[in-house]
Amino acid sequence: MPNFSGLLLDNRFKLLDVLGSGAYGRVYKAVDLRATPQDPQFFAVKCLMRPPAASRRAQFQLREFALHLFVSEHPNIVTFHKVYQDDGFIYVVLDLCAGGDLFTVISPRHSFFGNNERVKSIFLQILDAVHYCHQRRVYHRDLKPENILCSQDFSQVYLADFGLSTQARRSSEFRCGSAYYFRSLIHPPECLGKELVLGSYSTRQNDIWSLGVILTNMITGRNPWRLAESSDPCFLSFLNDRDFLRSVLPISEETNAILKRIFHLNPSGRISIPELQREISAVQSF
Repeated sequence: MPNFSGLLLDNRFKLLDVLGSGAYGRVYKAVDLRATPQDPQFFAVKCLMRPPAASRRAQFQLREFALHLFVSEHPNIVTFHKVYQDDGFIYVVLDLCAGGDLFTVISPRHSFFGNNERVKSIFLQILDAVHYCHQRRVYHRDLKPENILCSQDFSQVYLADFGLSTQARRSSEFRCGSAYYFRSLIHPPECLGKELVLGSYSTRQNDIWSLGVILTNMITGRNPWRLAESSDPCFLSFLNDRDFLRSVLPISEETNAILKRIFHLNPSGRISIPELQREISAVQSF
């Protein structure tokens, strides 16, 4: 991919420095030339390779843009502003979140450890954003700290990256996203039911499971397990003893009770986001 520093989009957005890069492309900081020098306005511009028009990748990309735009009015979701394209590339203009992502706040800084009010404030913002998506039948399917961006002072967070999002209430696309954050199809005997019979899973409940892993990350700086499968020793211990996490992680009894409801093995028994919001708001110590 070429260097786009200095590129001008629509005689308005001038691309400056690279903020990050990955397999998808690069993200640049950009300045809005229509703003005044006294009040400069900065944005993030994601530069992507343009896929062939009729390809599956192009369809997924259009779905990502449409769903992100559909929910981007929420204050805790990165605002999707504009899309530009030329013969080879696509340029997506988004809000600039100068604090980086939540992963860099959690590790190695351990910024949440012992800070109950900060955990509560940030996690409730995440819950608000995900609940807003679910109310509009948008299911993220890739909730993890790397996809939650932060303000410069780390007081606000914003849900990002809707590349795996869907409006389907059930999906047969298993293992979407990072392995740490999804629930495997491999069920213990007590969970044999609708999900396994249909060969699909609830996208809403999948997001709630991921929220439980994020909460664990924030409080402890650790993952509860590598894979939510019986082949994983930590998850197997959790299957055998629902209080296992309390015995190995620095969490309170209040947090342990909440995590047990989030990580309910039967999706239909999992806590709802409104219930989770009430429970988190009432926590005295995480």
